[in-house]
Order: sequence, then structure tokens, then C-alpha cells
Amino acid sequence: MLRVTFIFALAVVVILVVLRLVSHHAMPAVGSRAPEFTLPSQEGQPVSLTQYRGQWIVLYFYPKDQTPGCTREAHNFSVDESKYAQRNTVVLGVSLDNVDSHKQFCTKEGLTFHLLADPEHKVVDAYGSLGHFGPMTIANRNTFLIDPTGKIAKVWTKVDPAVHSDQVLSAIGTMQQPVKPSATN
Repeated sequence: MLRVTFIFALAVVVILVVLRLVSHHAMPAVGSRAPEFTLPSQEGQPVSLTQYRGQWIVLYFYPKDQTPGCTREAHNFSVDESKYAQRNTVVLGVSLDNVDSHKQFCTKEGLTFHLLADPEHKVVDAYGSLGHFGPMTIANRNTFLIDPTGKIAKVWTKVDPAVHSDQVLSAIGTMQQPVKPSATN
């Protein structure tokens, strides 16, 4: 009887793990339309992807407010905020933390761009960025550069928070350079 109970329990665990794995969405590919969303910011106000149509959007996902890597990444985006503005680009950060956590994080660290709360994992999952760290469910450290028409222009996965803002600015600069006409004889 103990063996049957163990086998049944093991089968239930395997089924739950498989369901959890297949329930996640795939990461949107470069050239595809960015999944639409509306999430509350640290001020509790709704922020939608569509309100930034016509601008470049850096949509970055990060694991947890007030942790060393996430703080460093947020500070680097914040320090470079004027460079993003010069390139008609807005930065939006998303984690599974709630609005109050984002508000405390922004206040403590002096962050002025929007951090969006996704405690129900809907947007994190839609962007294929839902992950796990031990028993915790987190947003994986991924970034999506969305062009002014709403399409994914570039994707970074497992980014290094120390240099990521520089990488994103470089990519935006390259993509925004006008194409020079070729010389013909």
C-alpha cells in the first residue's frame, strides 16, 4: 500500500511539473508584434504598451526589487535615462513584485522611469520570461527592444546588469542610424 501511495504521489508531481512547463509561452521572436499589455506602475497608474507607439521601448524583465543585480541594472538605466530620451526611447521595467514594492524601490533608489507590477505573471509569461529560482517564481532577466511600430527589434536573454544599458543604447544607436544610399556608377 505504501508503494502504491508513493507511485501515485510521484505521478501527481510529474504531471504538475509537466503542466507548469508547457503552460509558459514562448519568447516572442524578432520581427513579431510585441504582446500588448496594461500593468500598474509604481504610482498605481496603468501603463500600456500602446501609449508609447511611435517611440522605441526598452522592456526589461528582472527578478526582484532591491536585490543587488536588479538594483545595479535599474541604476544604470536611470543614469542613462537622458540618453534614452535623446533617442526617443522609453524604459519600462517589469517584475512579479507588487506596486508597493516598486514604490519603495523607486523611492529608495531614486528611480524615475516606470516599474510595472505583474504579480499574476501574465505579461512576464507572454514574453516567455517566467522563471524559477529554487522554490521562487521570478521574471528572468530578459530585455526586449520594441520599435516604434510595436514590433520586437532585438531580444537579450540572461543579461549582465553591469553592462546591459550600454548594450541596449549601442543597439538603438545602430538601428536608428540612417541608411546611406549606395554609390552607383
